[in-house]
Amino acid sequence: MDKKNQQPFYNFGRRKFLKYGSLAVGTGILAACSGGASSSNEDLGENPIKVGVMYSTTGTIAIVEKSLQDATFLAIEQINTGTGPWSGKGEGIEGRKIQKVVVNPDSNWDLYNQMSKRLIDEDQVVCVLGCYTSASRKSVLPVFEEKDSILYYPVYYEGNECSSNVFYTGAAPNQQITDSIPYCYKNFGAKGFFIGSDYIYPKESNRIAKAELEKIGGKVVGDEYAALGTTEFITIINKIKQAKPDFVLSNLVGDSIPAFYRQYKDAGITADKIPIMAYPTTEEEILAMGTEYAAGHYTSFNYFQTVDTPENKAFVEQFKAMFGKNRVTNGVMEAAYLQTFFMAQAMGDALKAGKELNTKTIREYTRGQKFQAPQGLVKIDPDNYHTYLYSRIGKWKADGQAEIVFSTPAAVKPIAWSQTLYPGRVCTRPTPDDRSSPIKETGKDLQVKYLEKI
Repeated sequence: MDKKNQQPFYNFGRRKFLKYGSLAVGTGILAACSGGASSSNEDLGENPIKVGVMYSTTGTIAIVEKSLQDATFLAIEQINTGTGPWSGKGEGIEGRKIQKVVVNPDSNWDLYNQMSKRLIDEDQVVCVLGCYTSASRKSVLPVFEEKDSILYYPVYYEGNECSSNVFYTGAAPNQQITDSIPYCYKNFGAKGFFIGSDYIYPKESNRIAKAELEKIGGKVVGDEYAALGTTEFITIINKIKQAKPDFVLSNLVGDSIPAFYRQYKDAGITADKIPIMAYPTTEEEILAMGTEYAAGHYTSFNYFQTVDTPENKAFVEQFKAMFGKNRVTNGVMEAAYLQTFFMAQAMGDALKAGKELNTKTIREYTRGQKFQAPQGLVKIDPDNYHTYLYSRIGKWKADGQAEIVFSTPAAVKPIAWSQTLYPGRVCTRPTPDDRSSPIKETGKDLQVKYLEKI
């Protein structure tokens, strides 16, 4: 590999090595960062645009987070070569190619914090694409706000947040929870048993889901959490058997997902008896667990590999061509993919307007961006920096792919706060750099709004 292109990873002075090396003892973080700022065959030309890519490719969350990095790499490759959705726009962004500066936080929340500082202060990236769990996002959020830098965050989350330094391209609660709970109530029954990994996202999402279920007359008959990375679920499964729920709502993440599904089936609980409705379970985890363990269960997500659009057909083909025919696509990686184009379009608009690329201009030009994504037409809401996304529910088949049993007719306007818990609370900004509190109490019942087709 060209030593010049290795510089962001290997040109450590002794003090820097001690700083990062001490964080990485026993984890191989430095070796895992060997991708460098660009691949050995890339010709980035003059004045490339440095962008941070911060996903864990090792540790308990790597089972899915590696796919987000892969999708990001595909998008950057297409932008740099003028292919895929970037066809007809030339190579790069107004002739400038993206130089990716890649770090691997090893599923360690403290490392996300340290590496985000490094990307901003030392590598001087103009923005960062990254994070998966809410714990990692919460770890880096103070860094991006203090240093006034931009994070594009591609993962469904619990809401209750609206930062001027984050563009949220995964689902808000009203784009994942709001439709899935009534679906469970109508199709499975009134009694739900909730499980999750023991950190903020699963607990807050289950709190919202509980309120949604109780609002329509249902009841939560169990609420259990397991430490992140747990792979032993017999005790919880026995509690599920005793509670006799009509369905299980799962917010387990990472390596816990395959372990739970396998033990659930091995314990004799089948999907026709007590189906699982999950949020974090995607094609990636199903491939890891074995498709027979997920068959008949459900996931609520914005995207599935089976979405029938020309853009998705091309996306799946291009991803498999780059990373292997046996790979699958999934909802979070699709969000990582589409947000990279949001970023590139915003940068292109800023450069066309004669502006420098910095936090102010990226923030200004990302607001309101539209993109014909694999899932359908999506848009960054200019008021709350979240994304109009489709709401869908998939039933897993024996081949590991989803039969889509519910879909909204178009992308749904995002609402950062659960309207069941916080009725009328919204996030809105009159101007891009407005630093007043974005939280507004409207006192109104908010109606579902859809993105108009182009």
